[in-house]
Amino acid sequence: MGPPDPILGVTEAFKRDTNPKKMNLGVGAYRDDKGKPFVLSCVRKAEALIAAKQLDKEYLPIGGLGDFTKACAQLALGANNEVLSSGRNITVQTISGTGSLRIGANFLSRFHGGSRDVYLPKPSWGNHTPIFRDAGMQLKAYRYYDPSTCGFDFRGALEDISKIPEQSVILLHACAHNPTGVDPKQEQWKEISDIVKKRNLLVFFDMAYQGFASGDIDRDAWAVRYFIEQGHNILLSQSFAKNMGLYGERVGGFTVVCKDIEESKRVESQLKILIRPIYSNPPMNGARIATTILNTPELRLLWLEEVHGMANRIIKMREQLVAGLKKSGSSHNWQHVIDQIGMFCFTGLKPEQVSKHKKVYNTLMCSDLINIIAFIVSTMCDLSVFASVMGKYVQAIC
Repeated sequence: MGPPDPILGVTEAFKRDTNPKKMNLGVGAYRDDKGKPFVLSCVRKAEALIAAKQLDKEYLPIGGLGDFTKACAQLALGANNEVLSSGRNITVQTISGTGSLRIGANFLSRFHGGSRDVYLPKPSWGNHTPIFRDAGMQLKAYRYYDPSTCGFDFRGALEDISKIPEQSVILLHACAHNPTGVDPKQEQWKEISDIVKKRNLLVFFDMAYQGFASGDIDRDAWAVRYFIEQGHNILLSQSFAKNMGLYGERVGGFTVVCKDIEESKRVESQLKILIRPIYSNPPMNGARIATTILNTPELRLLWLEEVHGMANRIIKMREQLVAGLKKSGSSHNWQHVIDQIGMFCFTGLKPEQVSKHKKVYNTLMCSDLINIIAFIVSTMCDLSVFASVMGKYVQAIC
């Protein structure tokens, strides 16, 4: 019997819990004020347009829906990016971000001419490790999160990256780092880019939250575009689970930026060979929804408004949570909750504190390897209650 998934296992425990005031702070999924799943109105409108066309259900090509992969690349890189106009990228549709990462990991394992080492930020999304490990890559790490400040360990990251062997692979979170919510500033990204170039590292960007971090799709893609401008031929994974609310539709993309169009054609041929025995071709419904939204001007505008609204709501809820903690009497400094961004936040609580909170207050959370727990701000539907309970609890145990 294998162990349960540490994140999805929390959701399973949450479903079994009979307490009416239970709270799930595990899986990363946006919720409305009643704690229910939220479907964007632009998605509903796109679904109606697609249904009216009475399209068939034939298999997609191995690389996915062509209109989707084009729109996917444009969203990430910017419509006027030189990479797109020169044709030196290849983008394939994948089974959300997880499938994108796995296709990328398999591609690297088979074709990367350098080291099989892939360096992840410490910590990183829990699924990164098995994805790359099971593809045959060797897992290494570089410093990223500073527990003493609940912020970015910039100097530690630079020092570690400067020592990574040449031609190794480095994974970077483009925005809304999972699970810490801690992102580098633009000036810090520039220094990271310089060191990565000096070390001749291959950059693999994971961008699962474009638009969902700051509310601005261009700002959230800044690091990806800057690295390309600086001459990095990156690999990129994208997901539309969070920013379009297409969780179960499993919509994603994988992009390789190549040196020229000839190389991109060779890469495309090998990606198809990798995809064929895994899942043959990707599902069409979610890709049709995303494509309709991105390519229909009024729906795209509506989507940009909605994703901006979701991001701003999370930012506001962070501020409300901190205010509520202070009001309830907590003397702890919770500024990092406001400074961090996106769906995730590292509170600084320890595993034993999490265990006590679970037993006393039926709040289910995740513990990570460095004894700090991540909780998802966007799932909190009654901040005043949570802040009051959390404030009294922290007073008692800290």
